[in-house]
Amino acid sequence: MTPAWRAYSGSMESEVRTVALRTGISVPCFVQGHLEQTVDDGGTPLVLLHAWGESWRSFERLIAALPDWVVVAPDLRGHGLAEKPSGGYSLLEVAEDVVALFAALGLVRANVLGSSSGGYVAQQLAVTRPDLVASLILVGAPLSLHGKPAFASEMDSLADPISEDWVRDSLSWYRLLHTVPASYIEDRVQDGMAMPAAVWKSSLRGYYEAVPPTELGAISAPTLILWGAHDHLVPRHHEETLARRIPGSRLKVYEETGHLVLWECPERVAGDVEGFLGEVLGG
Repeated sequence: MTPAWRAYSGSMESEVRTVALRTGISVPCFVQGHLEQTVDDGGTPLVLLHAWGESWRSFERLIAALPDWVVVAPDLRGHGLAEKPSGGYSLLEVAEDVVALFAALGLVRANVLGSSSGGYVAQQLAVTRPDLVASLILVGAPLSLHGKPAFASEMDSLADPISEDWVRDSLSWYRLLHTVPASYIEDRVQDGMAMPAAVWKSSLRGYYEAVPPTELGAISAPTLILWGAHDHLVPRHHEETLARRIPGSRLKVYEETGHLVLWECPERVAGDVEGFLGEVLGG
């Protein structure tokens, strides 16, 4: 029998839906597999939350390595092809968008994976709405983003239209130790150029002005933490602290990998996701 969190039938179906949220915006959302049937059968899909400056398409290589899983991957507010209002970019508000996405899609519970700052949103969701989170997977996710980062001052002069050169230069903030396909990087450049300057600034401000989620409440969901040993943005002691704050969580270190674990090792992440969810969900 096919496990309820996996897709039904041998022919995988996928689509990008436009989803209207009760928070007042519409967002595109990639859906792989028979979502409604999975929910009706009590299954728990895998929801993917992308990083600042990216879109759901940053998960395409990971999704390709999870061909049999029911996957939901939205563009977050202001990113990709999502609507780009002038406000609503606080961490709490972005997490509320995710709650609204669950409601719009009829999701009762899901396994939630967040990459980098998407993992910050995932933590906030797990704290404020633990009933929605069956399990949590944090990939290069921070313990805290509180306090204005040094590179934020560089963004003060950022203006529309966003320069392609600026986006390319911004990617150099992240050291890559593995070869990443040039086409994938080009897609991330396009993600960056799709965001207005005001969204770049407001979205970053929403993260660094927020109280870290694990200082607001407890996370009770089974949790896997994946972290690159050469992450120069998220230090090891922060990940160890994060693991201690989440009872029963597992911290797995990827040697010879930097901050962008998802970019560098999507197939390995997929294997760890499958192993973790198979164990947690009894498969």
